[in-house]
Amino acid sequence: MDGTGAEERGTTERVLTLLGLLQQRRVWTGPELAGRLGVTSRTVRRDVERLRTLGYPVHAGQGAGGGYRLGPGQELPPLLLDDQEAIATAVSLLAGAGGAVAGAGDAALQALTKLDQVLPARLRHEVRALTDSVESFGGGRTPVDPEVLMTLARACRDEVEAGFGYRSGGEARRRRVEPYRLVASDRRWYLFAYDLDREDWRTFRVDRMTDASARTWHFRPRDAPDAAAYVQEGVASRVYSHQARFLVHAPADTVRAQIPAAAAVVRQRENGRCEVLSGGERLDAVLLHMLLLGHDFEVLAPAELGERCRELARRLLAAGEAVAAPAPAPEPRES
Repeated sequence: MDGTGAEERGTTERVLTLLGLLQQRRVWTGPELAGRLGVTSRTVRRDVERLRTLGYPVHAGQGAGGGYRLGPGQELPPLLLDDQEAIATAVSLLAGAGGAVAGAGDAALQALTKLDQVLPARLRHEVRALTDSVESFGGGRTPVDPEVLMTLARACRDEVEAGFGYRSGGEARRRRVEPYRLVASDRRWYLFAYDLDREDWRTFRVDRMTDASARTWHFRPRDAPDAAAYVQEGVASRVYSHQARFLVHAPADTVRAQIPAAAAVVRQRENGRCEVLSGGERLDAVLLHMLLLGHDFEVLAPAELGERCRELARRLLAAGEAVAAPAPAPEPRES
């Protein structure tokens, strides 16, 4: 039994070594691989078949220019990275997580959490040291502490409680949460989490956090609203003193191209129209922004904004009527 296990481990290690060789160079001949692995060409062929079974597209060519090469497949199989490649990948992913390219931040952070799960402890301090020299981190977004970002990402992945100091309204308080998702906007990173002290879902700006830590006990995930939609709605309206809803007579894609995602929530409606949810400290400012879009629209809520529209319309009509009509042009004289 022990002999069989040792043999299996030896085969696994050899196949992984073979995979590493195929990832290092474009083409290897059978004798070259056999010499590197210390086995026969027949064993190389068997190990190549094992890699193919695992989803690695290993191609074999015949003739003088032939040999084994690792080609592109239908799906992305696992990659084998050495220490320096793993460090470089982690640092690059951290830089991408803070970048301004739409959609790249979330994907980079997800990939980073997968790498973090298997990254050897001896490499973590090197990754942490190198991230300090990555000037592109933060990109077009408000810069955040990469260690805080990774702590929260791990807590979301492992479904464990997290705590952090949070600055809001000039006051810093300790918060305890069940972290659910990290959401990247075009300007900032946000944590969508269940606040254990307030017993409700909350959105937290990561750049306002300090001393983030993940706890050891797990929680059972709750039924949660859509994280991205919740964060966007909160950033666009709930944080303001006043919220307003409009029915705009234009397609949603057209309006989204005119309004930053952090400024309003745009939902498609029937007949080529859309609903816009926005907020502001003054309703007049929200109304002005809608007016400048250049589309016909209707106020859905609040009622006071509808009355404000009528009042402003009366003022604008009066202002237009007060302008003196231009004098008629003189008739030409006959010579």
